[in-house]
Amino acid sequence: MSEHEPPLNILVIDDEESHAEVVAASLEKLGATCRVVYHQADAVKAINSYAFDVIVTDLMLEHNDSGLDILKTAKAVSPDSEVIVMTAHSSVEIAVEAMRRGAFNYLQKPLDLQQLRTIVVKAGESARIRRINQVLQQRLDEKFGFGGVIGNSSAMLTVIDRLQRIAPTDATVLIQGETGTGKELFAQAIHQNSPRKNRPFVALNCAALSESILESELFGHIKGAFTDASSDRIGKFEYANGGTLFLDEVGDMPMPTQIKLLRVLENGEITRVGSNDVIKVNVRLLSATNRNLEEAVATGAFRQDLYHRLKVVTVRVPSLKEREEDIPILFDHFIKQFAKKYGKTVRGVSHAARKKLSSFDWPGNVRQLRNVAESMVVVDFDHILDLDDMPEELLGGEIPMVTTTTIIANNNTAEVSIYGDGVIGGTVQRMPSRRPVMPPSDEPSLSTLAGEPLDTVERLFIAETLKLTGGNREEAAKMLGIGERTLYRKIKEYGL
Repeated sequence: MSEHEPPLNILVIDDEESHAEVVAASLEKLGATCRVVYHQADAVKAINSYAFDVIVTDLMLEHNDSGLDILKTAKAVSPDSEVIVMTAHSSVEIAVEAMRRGAFNYLQKPLDLQQLRTIVVKAGESARIRRINQVLQQRLDEKFGFGGVIGNSSAMLTVIDRLQRIAPTDATVLIQGETGTGKELFAQAIHQNSPRKNRPFVALNCAALSESILESELFGHIKGAFTDASSDRIGKFEYANGGTLFLDEVGDMPMPTQIKLLRVLENGEITRVGSNDVIKVNVRLLSATNRNLEEAVATGAFRQDLYHRLKVVTVRVPSLKEREEDIPILFDHFIKQFAKKYGKTVRGVSHAARKKLSSFDWPGNVRQLRNVAESMVVVDFDHILDLDDMPEELLGGEIPMVTTTTIIANNNTAEVSIYGDGVIGGTVQRMPSRRPVMPPSDEPSLSTLAGEPLDTVERLFIAETLKLTGGNREEAAKMLGIGERTLYRKIKEYGL
């Protein structure tokens, strides 16, 4: 164990008191803190009251107590704890069964105390790595997401905090925001973090359907209710019973349907189209719109009483321009998705591309960013997403390429492009040939490289690669084909 790590917390269980004390004394030489008990009941109490890193238990205890029962309790109560079982030669089969049930290892009596200490150290490392990973994942969830909602900007953290308070309730929620901000994703986040998460989540876009079809979709219909009604059909409310119904673009709902929806919210009852039978439903309603419903109420296009029933709680989803800090996080998330989908390798994103992503207005919000990420992954051929991979909508023809220069150092080649706005972009790859390629004579910053010492060329090459990766040293080292420590040393050597 490292001297900087806290001591292992170990529980020793053995009905042979002298043997238990010897085991504990041996483990305390590791600097571990040991607690010793001699009976299963005491072991269960200890496991329920404290989180041990490692539990060392005899399999055969007195009074028909069993180490297997202790193992079962440990895996149920403290799954991050590792369990090591001790057994006599006659119970090896039981020890193998213990391994099958999740024991970390088993040792035969009489014990080799050095072997015991070695296995306990490994078990302790395993337990701690599992706990660290769990804590890190929890921090990532708190920092970057809530039920799939990704973001680390102050605007998003405020929304996530609001979602966390809303989700456990049954309150109706009105989600407002521009087109493409991901309102349905927020609705799914509320559902997935609510007591209804194991019941259906049903979504319906109200703007995409005519009045008659919308009512049939919502409430269902019986056979013969209209010309094409050849059989009975349940609606979204019945299908979502016990769960959550999300109505997108609720502001476009026709007035007659608004009246029927209000009745459902007030009574928890629906009537299928063409029927007189009342059906009870228990559905949490979430709705979303990009329209200003207060203005719609003022003009008579939306019922005021329904508006107030829908907006018991409101959530406003910020536009992408209001959360610019989230653009790199979202873009990298989408890149991973699409690289996997299309079986492509993406090693990084150039600094020029990231700058353009951050400066764009994003009228289509997250949906547009997602589409851009997919497009760039699809058209990319050199494994580095750069301006040449971007859709025209982002470039707008305003960034003509001034020059493209190839330089070589350390058996690598970099194609460096200087664009009209002064942004440097490019790609880097390994080359089989060491033959230098001279920069064009009209490029002052590169033309003087001919005949210069290799370290001068190398310094410029490393500097340009760091620009391409936005200062990401790990990514730059991969592109250069050298180790990170080598790169750090050269950065220090060249004063970069």
